This record gives sequence, C-alpha cells and structure tokens, in this order.
Amino acid sequence: MLWSDPPDEPPEELRDAQAKLRRLGIVLAVAAVLLMVMLAER
Repeated sequence: MLWSDPPDEPPEELRDAQAKLRRLGIVLAVAAVLLMVMLAER
C-alpha cells in the first residue's frame, strides 16, 4: 500500500447509512419473530 493511496474506510454518511440499515434489519427480525409467536398462540 502506497502512502498516496486513499484510505479504505468508507465515508461518514455511508457508515451512518450502514448502521441504520443494520438496526432496521434487527428491528424487522425481532418484529417477525414476535408476529410468528403471536400467530402461533391463536
């Protein structure tokens, strides 16, 4: 790696978007599990 190469880390807004998508995925997964449990209880 040369000293003139740009850094490998993504820009700040891309990292923020990735963090939001990760949180959204976790929330959706939890909601899906809760929905399955609620439907199974009926």
